[in-house]
Amino acid sequence: MSKMLEGKVVLVTGAGRGVGREIAIMSAAYGAKVVVNDLGVSVSGADASDAPASEVVETIRKAGGEAVANFDSVADKAGALSMVAAAVDNFGRIDVVVNNAGILRDVIFHKMTDNDWDSVIKTHLYGAFNVSSAAAAHFREQQSGVFVHMTSTSGLIGNTGQANYMAAKLGIVGLSKSLALDMRRFGVRSNCISPFAWSRMVGSIPNTPDQQERLESLRSLTPDKIASVAVFLASDAAAEVTGQIFGVRKNEVFLFSQPRPIRTMHRAEGWTPETLVEQLLPGFKPSFVPLDVTQDVFGWQPI
Repeated sequence: MSKMLEGKVVLVTGAGRGVGREIAIMSAAYGAKVVVNDLGVSVSGADASDAPASEVVETIRKAGGEAVANFDSVADKAGALSMVAAAVDNFGRIDVVVNNAGILRDVIFHKMTDNDWDSVIKTHLYGAFNVSSAAAAHFREQQSGVFVHMTSTSGLIGNTGQANYMAAKLGIVGLSKSLALDMRRFGVRSNCISPFAWSRMVGSIPNTPDQQERLESLRSLTPDKIASVAVFLASDAAAEVTGQIFGVRKNEVFLFSQPRPIRTMHRAEGWTPETLVEQLLPGFKPSFVPLDVTQDVFGWQPI
């Protein structure tokens, strides 16, 4: 095994279980010193525990790696500063932030409460901002750094009953692109991964008849597949890769498109509501994006 991350310090949020756990362990195996952050809560964000992060740290150390645990919440600004400080205090620097922490509060939109909305947005979107912001000053000073953010096809494509999660995950795409643009002058890169993997969060999705086949197919998708791409993006081998969105689905890796104009129509005299109906609507309609959900777009079994 090569040491692609030798000498690097990696902070992985939500690293006590699932995808985050595999990223932390694989980062250490590839030579990184790792801060394992996890609040240890349930999928809904309740019942905090130190055990998940501590167990991952022990696993890394037993394999000969270096790691420390952090139990702060990404939703808290002070907590984000604390986990970045844990990297600097213990290992002298921070090189990579993997924004992975997340929770779910799935509910159909007209029944969604303020708390359902706020808790998911705070953990995913505010969490990614808080931790990225805490690391940014260090990245600027050392003229290097990497952000890897977890987005989702729920945000990129769509899903029912996930307005809070969809908004947060698509917001993370915008945050990542902004970081890539604003911090490239400091040698900083930022990319997104949309992971397909069986996890507690996926397992919490209601097993309704329309979801059953999709959920069963996801059981074969192990988190280590995601970790490989995260380690690659964190390494210097990906020095030219920034502002991109990758998908990982078992042994498939996708590069996602990003919004660009696909049709144009103009009138020298301008538009009225009537001419929009008469001319623009029939001209644009064949190119309208269908109201798909993720399983409509990824209709084949994982390879």
